[in-house]
Amino acid sequence: MIYELKALSLSLKIKDIMDISHHNDFFLPAEWFPQSGIQLTWPHAGTDWLPYLDDITKTFCELARTIATYEKVLIVAPDIDLVKKALGDEIPSQLQHRLRYCQCDTDDTWARDHGAITLISDKGEKMLLDFQFNGWGKKFPAQQDNAISRKLFDGGFFIGEMENHEDFVLEGGSIESDGKGTVFTTSQCLLAPNRNQPLTQSDIERKLKETLRAERIVWLDYGNLRGDDTDGHIDTIVRTAPDNTLLYMGCDNHDDEQYEDFLMLEKQLRGLRTTAGAPYALMRLPMPDAIYDDGYRLPATYANFVILNDAVICPTYHQPKHDEAAIDTIRKAFPGREVIGIDALTVIRQHGSLHCLTMQYPLGTIK
Repeated sequence: MIYELKALSLSLKIKDIMDISHHNDFFLPAEWFPQSGIQLTWPHAGTDWLPYLDDITKTFCELARTIATYEKVLIVAPDIDLVKKALGDEIPSQLQHRLRYCQCDTDDTWARDHGAITLISDKGEKMLLDFQFNGWGKKFPAQQDNAISRKLFDGGFFIGEMENHEDFVLEGGSIESDGKGTVFTTSQCLLAPNRNQPLTQSDIERKLKETLRAERIVWLDYGNLRGDDTDGHIDTIVRTAPDNTLLYMGCDNHDDEQYEDFLMLEKQLRGLRTTAGAPYALMRLPMPDAIYDDGYRLPATYANFVILNDAVICPTYHQPKHDEAAIDTIRKAFPGREVIGIDALTVIRQHGSLHCLTMQYPLGTIK
């Protein structure tokens, strides 16, 4: 049932699940922090998915079914009836209560970048940050997607408060948090044209620390995947994991046009230190063999995995050797969680992967 639009201002205390080493009341949790659910912004005929709408709808149905096994699914779409028809019997009856539907006009499907970024406090309070999404530097229409988070909040889908940061362009895929005060990002994305000029890197770092309540910002300068039109989101190349672990994309093929760039990324990661001065534990993900669409290389990556409660979804690319190696590495980084492979070949045709399609909300955030 579609939730009736109504104002909501509640809070839910979370006890004994915090791991914070900084003094701020709010912090940006790591993605493996217990989750309330995940947002999916559904594909439709008015998006660039039209030429392969059936294929991408099947992928979304598989994502929705997998997520619903573990937590809530918040589905945003212009036509909820079409979504329900597509899902059909995909979601077992015993999991139907985990589905939430919001009817809302949309430009595209990349919830990671237009979704609200949620902070939590040591008292369990939620603060949803609504940044400006401008289509990755005004490359694509984004006005309707930029309004989704506010519509969800005003519609009573969230428990917490919302903070307006429409004066600053920031996409969820451009940042990674360790949940302990460190936020990782890439200079190639945040300093790219049509985002926050004339702000300098120092200006942007101060803004990130202020809005995300971060103690430090770690800038990475290498590892831009070919075909990635986000200007180099970090969630395509480096991801955080428990126990000061970083999973990153490596490249072994000396003939690959990306080889030198990813070699430099690896060297930079080896030089990083935690706030305690210790090196990070590094876990290397394989580079998929190059995949092309109409002569253009697509940004296939295993770093774009989706963390759920008790599970991780890993994108796969019909490359058994690399797919299995990536799943095994992720399983080691997240012990005790099931690792589930989902075919992402259709998704990368629009230059993103599975993580880009999702936005998680911490425990107690989705009504």
